[in-house]
Amino acid sequence: MNQTQLLVVIVVVAVIAVAGILFFAMRKRRTQKLRERFGPEYDRLVKQEGDPRKAEGVLEFREQRREVQNPPTVGHRPIQFSVRWKEVQNGFVDDPRAAVTIVESLVSEVMQARGYPIGEFEQRAADISVDYPVVVENYRAAHTIALRHSAGQTSTEDLRQAMVHYHKLFQELLDEREAQRKGA
Repeated sequence: MNQTQLLVVIVVVAVIAVAGILFFAMRKRRTQKLRERFGPEYDRLVKQEGDPRKAEGVLEFREQRREVQNPPTVGHRPIQFSVRWKEVQNGFVDDPRAAVTIVESLVSEVMQARGYPIGEFEQRAADISVDYPVVVENYRAAHTIALRHSAGQTSTEDLRQAMVHYHKLFQELLDEREAQRKGA
C-alpha cells in the first residue's frame, strides 16, 4: 500500500468511527429524552414491548399523534366539572357502585373536553400518557377496578381506590396551567 491509499483508508475508518459515535450519542440522547418525558410509562412500555427501540418508537408515535390532535382548553367548565365531581363523591357513601360508574363517565367527558379522542381504553391511555405520563398509571388502575366492578368482583375498598385513582387524573386534566405548560 502506498501512502495515498493508507491515508484514504485512515480517513474512511475515521469517518465511520465518527458516524458510529454520533449515531450512538443520538440514540442515547433520544432514550434519555423519552425516559425523562415519560418516566414510569417509559419503563412500563419497555417491559411490555421487550425492546427499548420498539418502546421508544411507540412513544414517539404517541407524541406525534398527540401533536396533531390540537386539544382545546376546558375554559369555564372546570368549575362545572368540579361541582359534578363533588356531587358524585358525596354520593359515594350511599352508593359506591353507582359513583364509580358515574365518575368513569365524568373522567371520559373531561378527557374529551381536553381534546382526547374517545375510543378504546388502551388508545385513550396511550394518548393520556403523552401529557400525563405519571398519572396514566392511576387511570389504568382505576380502569382495571372498573372492569372488575362491571363483573361484580369489587369490594367497597376497591371502589374507593378507583375513586382515588380517577381523582388524580381528573385533577390533572382540569389544571389548565399544567396542561398549557405541557403543550396539551
